[in-house]
Amino acid sequence: MRWRYVTLLLLVLFSSSFAAANDKKKVVLPAVVLKAQSVAVLIDPDTGVSPSAPLENKTAQEDVEKALAKWGRFRTVLSSMSPDLVIVVRKGNGKMVQPTIGGTSPNNRPVILQPNDNGIRIGGQKGQSPDGTQNDPQSSSPQPQVGVGATEDSFVVYDGTAADTMDRAPIWQFVAKNGLHSPDVPAVGEFRKLIEEAEKQQKQQQQQQKKP
Repeated sequence: MRWRYVTLLLLVLFSSSFAAANDKKKVVLPAVVLKAQSVAVLIDPDTGVSPSAPLENKTAQEDVEKALAKWGRFRTVLSSMSPDLVIVVRKGNGKMVQPTIGGTSPNNRPVILQPNDNGIRIGGQKGQSPDGTQNDPQSSSPQPQVGVGATEDSFVVYDGTAADTMDRAPIWQFVAKNGLHSPDVPAVGEFRKLIEEAEKQQKQQQQQQKKP
């Protein structure tokens, strides 16, 4: 009797573990993400320039754009071109507080047309803030400040079709050490897996609904 009880208990535990392992969490994403065709990549506007690594955020921005172009799911555009999604990136350096240079928009950069295997990547942003308002280049000047922010890399996705894009809660965000590391850019990889899983589940659901 004792061995029969032990065997039954093991079978129950095995069945429960097997069921849990195969019960995938349903991925729910807003329709705007699954229908999106264009995306703008911006640097977090609250980010100052690090004196020790002044180009780290611009480099991360360009690396994300290149990773998105390689994926081929979205067309990268400027924020002034009404993108479906807006991705805001920021490099972390392991410090909560550090001296930075502020007073200028981190998204002011010349327009660059860069050929690649998937066509032409549009890079560049000048005088246009993430919320769509125009910045006056004469109203501010570089000045030292104390930067406070996340210690890890961040990749935040917003609904670009909303008028108050940056004032709304983000659709999805990925925060991790080396999340924007080049050339693999793990944040883009995670975003890709999320979308592909959501599309897969959506397709399965549609097929089940068609069955008599």
